[in-house]
Amino acid sequence: MKKTLARLPVTLGVIVAVVAPLAGTAAAVVVQPTTGRTGNLVQVGPIAEHGFPAWYRDSNNVRLELCTDPGDLLCAGPADEMPNPDEPVSFPDNFPGESFYQLAGADFGLTGGARATIGMNVEAAFAREEPIDGDQIVFGRVRIRFDAPQGQRFRITHPYGIDDIVAGDKGVNMTEDIGIAPGAFGGVLSSRIGPFLKWDPNVAPAAPAGYTGNPGVDHKVVGSPYNTNFVRVERLDPATGSVLAEVGFTDVFSVQGRYATNAGVDIDQATYSTNADGTGVVEVFATSEPGQVIEVAGNDALGFHNTALRGSGGRYYGRFPATAVPKDSKIEVVNVSDRPTTRKSRSLVDVVTVTGVAYDSDAQTLSVSAVSSDHTSNPALSVIGFGPITSAPFQDVVAPPAVITVTSAAGGSATASVAGTGQVFLPTAPVAAAIVESPAIIGQTIRLDATGSAGEINGYTWSQTAGPNVTLSNPTGSVATFVPAEVGKYKFTLTVTGPGGPSVPVSVTVNVIAAALPKAKPGADQTVVRGRGVTLDGSNSNAAESYSWRQVSGPAVKLSSTTIAKPTFTYPVQALPAAPGPNASYVFNNDPVVLELTVTNPAGSDVGRVVIRPQAETLSGLAVRYRTGNNEWRISGTSSLLAGQRVSVVLGSTLTGRTIGAPVTVDATGAFDLRVTGPNPGTVRTVSFVTTTGAAQLGFAVNVTN
Repeated sequence: MKKTLARLPVTLGVIVAVVAPLAGTAAAVVVQPTTGRTGNLVQVGPIAEHGFPAWYRDSNNVRLELCTDPGDLLCAGPADEMPNPDEPVSFPDNFPGESFYQLAGADFGLTGGARATIGMNVEAAFAREEPIDGDQIVFGRVRIRFDAPQGQRFRITHPYGIDDIVAGDKGVNMTEDIGIAPGAFGGVLSSRIGPFLKWDPNVAPAAPAGYTGNPGVDHKVVGSPYNTNFVRVERLDPATGSVLAEVGFTDVFSVQGRYATNAGVDIDQATYSTNADGTGVVEVFATSEPGQVIEVAGNDALGFHNTALRGSGGRYYGRFPATAVPKDSKIEVVNVSDRPTTRKSRSLVDVVTVTGVAYDSDAQTLSVSAVSSDHTSNPALSVIGFGPITSAPFQDVVAPPAVITVTSAAGGSATASVAGTGQVFLPTAPVAAAIVESPAIIGQTIRLDATGSAGEINGYTWSQTAGPNVTLSNPTGSVATFVPAEVGKYKFTLTVTGPGGPSVPVSVTVNVIAAALPKAKPGADQTVVRGRGVTLDGSNSNAAESYSWRQVSGPAVKLSSTTIAKPTFTYPVQALPAAPGPNASYVFNNDPVVLELTVTNPAGSDVGRVVIRPQAETLSGLAVRYRTGNNEWRISGTSSLLAGQRVSVVLGSTLTGRTIGAPVTVDATGAFDLRVTGPNPGTVRTVSFVTTTGAAQLGFAVNVTN
């Protein structure tokens, strides 16, 4: 069989529509076609014995099953993925690590001699690559690859849409995987794959019976939701996106897929009810394709024979007499229409019925009553998060959940909504809070601040209760002010009101003294990592009525405010040389930031300075190697600063030359590593380093080898 489609390991984590370009691809964007989509994957089949869905259905009512058998050349499982491909497929001991519901793609030539490949698959695999139950994943994959000069831009139109890709230094190399999450088999329905591709029935030869096509024969197909049953590669203008030329086209594909013949069956629920004498009833709810013959297998322990379920529209139901229901009983459901028959088993659980839920908000109690369908053993019932159900309510329930879940020791469970009784809740009175700066000086504007009051507030009342009389500005606002003309103790009372009534009054006292010159105290000098936040603190300044900050020197910073006591700013990172360089005007500046604080009051002003220094950083263990044979750089080293900073390497003994590759990030241990092709250093035999946190090392020697 001709192999036109490459298979690569799966990378976990993509569970939404994300284009994931591989290393070397500069950009990849999914473009929405102008025509509307006319189909997709629509249904996940029952789970088969291998833990994957028995089939997937598309909007054309095509169902495809998983290809796992290496001996079926039209729907082969990968032989190299099985421990013993000569033995029958069995899960998990002899099962492929990856297999496909659809394996479709094309391999064709481009102008200039390169070859393009595209894969459009619905793939089954395992989260840890080995067949382990519970690790099953199914995803839709679109993969596009071909050689192209770096920077060239292409539009690729294919059966499942359009991709706009800019080639990286390894050409065009894009992979999109949608739906990867163990057990979340519906995620693939959100991928771009679907409907399934199959041979065009109007083009000879016809597809082999039971299959979408012969993967060893390229053939025209149908199934594209955009009626683009071809692949067209166009080169675009990198800036405008206009078409420069068509560089490749094909309308024949390799297609692998086998139509599902079995419907399978899922047991949605299996419950039992018993009487005091141990006899009872077993109820089974199942799903499959419409028109199937679904039976419950005879069970001697339960006392019934093979009996058919009743079905309609893909739902099946059965109610069977039981002479007894031993502990940990299981039932088996069989789709006898399948060849071979499909069998599923499930443990029986009791039916829990919640007969009452009541929350008393006054007493803060939660009352729950429930019964089990097992009237023989009467299993214990519990409420999740609260404990066993007894005749007494649960106490000290300040805030109940909206829904409670009752579980049974026999495996059943039920949920019920909670409704409360008791007095309605009314607004509470707000809480007044007042602050004022004290001592203050004559002639200073003094703020009485109530903005820290809590609750719903619709009014403020300030009143003076002691001290020389003053006139308050805005006495009914959250902030009131006054200007004292005399020395003394001034006392004020605040009351706030809201829908819940007035607050308890609170008082503040201001000690007004004679005017004195202020003293600026801008805080202690600081050392910080570049790129992190800095808080200045001039609040300890003496007798300050106003503040004014300004920068004196160092890398330019933007203060959150220049007129408050505690402004903040972010210490700017060191800019890195722009790629690819050279950068003749590049400036390295790791000077400290020096700021000046001026404080004033009616008696005068004072000035103080504070210095914010960047955290020192050194680079060690540097190794620089250039291999002339393949134009490859290998550069590594360690920083003394663990800050996730980026490191740029520049050719030459200054930081103004050409950059080597893109900046790399220092890892959690302080190490960094750069491996990149080019640029050719010519006769230059030194490199220089610079980090975003302010380290620089110039003129490090290069080890040149073949």
